[in-house]
Amino acid sequence: MEKTTTFPMRYSAYVISISGFIVSLALSLHLEGGYIFTGIFGALAILGTYDLLQKSRTISRNYPIMVHFRYLFESIGPEIRQYFIQSDNDEQPFSRDQRTLIYQRAKNVLDKRPFGSQLKMYEDGFEWINHSLKPSKIANSNFRVQIGSRCAKPYNASVFNISAMSFGSLSANAILSLNTGAKMGDFYHDTGEGSISRYHKEPGGDLVWEIGSGYFGCRNKDGTFSPEQFARNATIDQVKMIEVKLSQGAKPGHGGILPGAKVTPEIAEARCVSVGEDCISPAQHSAFSTPIEMLEFLDQLRELSGGKPVGFKLAIGHPWEWFAIVKAMLETGRKPDFIVVDGGEGGTGAAPLEFINRIGTPMTEALLLVHNTLVGTNLREDIAIGAAGKITSAFNIARTLALGADWCNAARGYMFSLGCIQALNCHTGRCPSGVATQDPRRSNKLDVEDKSKRVYNFHKNTLDALQNLLEASGLRHPGELGPEHIVRRVSKTKVHSYIDLFPFLAPGALLEGKTGMAVFDKYWAVSQPDSFDPPEFVQKLRETKLR
Repeated sequence: MEKTTTFPMRYSAYVISISGFIVSLALSLHLEGGYIFTGIFGALAILGTYDLLQKSRTISRNYPIMVHFRYLFESIGPEIRQYFIQSDNDEQPFSRDQRTLIYQRAKNVLDKRPFGSQLKMYEDGFEWINHSLKPSKIANSNFRVQIGSRCAKPYNASVFNISAMSFGSLSANAILSLNTGAKMGDFYHDTGEGSISRYHKEPGGDLVWEIGSGYFGCRNKDGTFSPEQFARNATIDQVKMIEVKLSQGAKPGHGGILPGAKVTPEIAEARCVSVGEDCISPAQHSAFSTPIEMLEFLDQLRELSGGKPVGFKLAIGHPWEWFAIVKAMLETGRKPDFIVVDGGEGGTGAAPLEFINRIGTPMTEALLLVHNTLVGTNLREDIAIGAAGKITSAFNIARTLALGADWCNAARGYMFSLGCIQALNCHTGRCPSGVATQDPRRSNKLDVEDKSKRVYNFHKNTLDALQNLLEASGLRHPGELGPEHIVRRVSKTKVHSYIDLFPFLAPGALLEGKTGMAVFDKYWAVSQPDSFDPPEFVQKLRETKLR
């Protein structure tokens, strides 16, 4: 290809800058003042010269000065799309319509919509709830579910609570606001694996203490579990339940680290580590290594807590591992009081892209598997199920309960109620709303008194909306919701209720034989209560790839 002889227009900004510098300098010297344009053009000329001489970015050498406009627009691309291009119903990850609804309910302002639905009701995937010609009347929206009926200290939880978000990932004022709102509304606040901080304790709202693989708040110096430390925190009256985190929706099977540089005295106090010490969450627990050992650990925690409900949270991965846990329950008679199913679509903080997008079963399929397994083994009545995964509205709650959950948790929904604008820079420390940052110059601007009222309002107004849905459907409690109530469009001409769309096992079906469901027929019989290892046929299949 012949070399072009014409002047490349991509250099025009650079040439204009040099020319402007020379001309403005000459004029400034002649007029003996007014060097502002000289400075501007000079700075641009220096920038362009640097672009041409550096060798790491080819595009900068080809487009001196002009390339920086590209970088600018690229850096604010998410904001441009979010505020000017994205439609109201584009979920990336939460739509403008979803966020607006939360903001309105949090601010206690009118959340009605005029002129009909903007949703595309004839597109695949559209869902609705069937109403009744005999509506009911419910006294109030304070819907509760008892957890741990076999425990010395059972807990009556709201059907809508704050999911796990640690102090450290959220600011002090965010934690204060969330717990104050939970106190006002009589619902629980999950601590996240960062343990119980002073900001969780100060307002006095109900807490579910989440214990991860780092055992923060209940650890020895070497990072192993400390029964003494655990008992000290678990017996606090404010702590209502104990939740062992096996995995989470954002990054299941992945450990984590909070670098020592970010471990402030307050974080160190909550996590039982030294200031400046790396907070390491291993990929797996050290207190147990088999399903039976895990159930024994849960029993130990229940005893040390004085009889409070104890359960675990997991994102579903290999089905045989989940089946192994259930088989361990059947063999030993040991049971958790509850299980929280975390959908693969979850995540308030940052995680590797592949983990966010491609690891972890989405909440619908995960919840169905857990619910069906417990029903099929006659364990469902003894174990309550919570679920989390993009819960933002009363309908989200209704459809999740219809799939088998007893209650729902939300994390990002409550972040929106605090004023989160979905800036998508939670991991940078530069959260513009002061929610997901430890920078006091940003977080101190978050007004606790105002935001705690918004947390309360969001919870109250969402449950009021759920009450309205239940009344329209002829029901009296969320526990009456079943798969027959929710309908999904599967094509332009076909719709199915959940009861026809998804398989639901009959009580005891797994104990009696084959279920007709591939996942059970393939993995249930070969799962072992004393091991998380894959079945023999899976191991042999893997070996064929190694030869």
